[in-house]
Amino acid sequence: MLLAIDIGNTNIVFGIHDGSGWLHHWRIRTVREKMPDEYGALFRMFLREAGLAMDVFDQVVLSSVVPPLTGRIQQMLADQTGHSPLIVSYKINTGLKFNVGNPAEVGADLIADAVAAYECFHSAAIVVDFGTATTFTAISKDAEFLGVAIAPGINLAASALASGAAQLPHIRLEPPPHAIGTDTIEAIQSGIVLGYVGLVEGMLRRFQAEIGGEVNAIATGGLSRLVAPLTGKFTAVDEWLTLEGIRLIALRNR
Repeated sequence: MLLAIDIGNTNIVFGIHDGSGWLHHWRIRTVREKMPDEYGALFRMFLREAGLAMDVFDQVVLSSVVPPLTGRIQQMLADQTGHSPLIVSYKINTGLKFNVGNPAEVGADLIADAVAAYECFHSAAIVVDFGTATTFTAISKDAEFLGVAIAPGINLAASALASGAAQLPHIRLEPPPHAIGTDTIEAIQSGIVLGYVGLVEGMLRRFQAEIGGEVNAIATGGLSRLVAPLTGKFTAVDEWLTLEGIRLIALRNR
């Protein structure tokens, strides 16, 4: 049984795979100040609710883009599961060829996304991950990791707008009824939500032109369910794509 964990800047996502399918997924808030024992208690609580314990896993794989938490959670997992976690990076067997200037700069989550996308299509692909940042990852038909574009995430942009403009409030992010907003809330929803649809469509168009040929696009991340339905540019949507990539990497490195 596999425990897969992805530590992101906003959320920690983890799931359990029994070899046949995903039994459970969870998403908790990333708190850099939490100590290993606190995270250990949280993990045990969620697993207990699923009728499982920390010692049932035969493989643990960890992806992280938050260096201050990586070592702490790595040690906690080793202590409580009895297995030293495999850490996702370009140095292990991912099945990808890295055609970038410095592979060490590539985030572990982007590597996992790319692995899962290539497994899904077995052809050129673009992954758009809607998280703290909105990232665009390009993979060639030959499983080459070609590169990435990074934009501020939707929540980050909305928070920056509210913080920097005295008369603009924090709003609930949802699609407005019209692009032309008739009040302040609709105007912000249009600019942020529909504006991000325009950003996504424009970037996908540029990526596809540079990759060439037929290119599939897949959306993932916690906010994919907000943006993906507003455009017809995605071949697939999988909120848990990163965990699936971690699982595939685990299989390559058993």
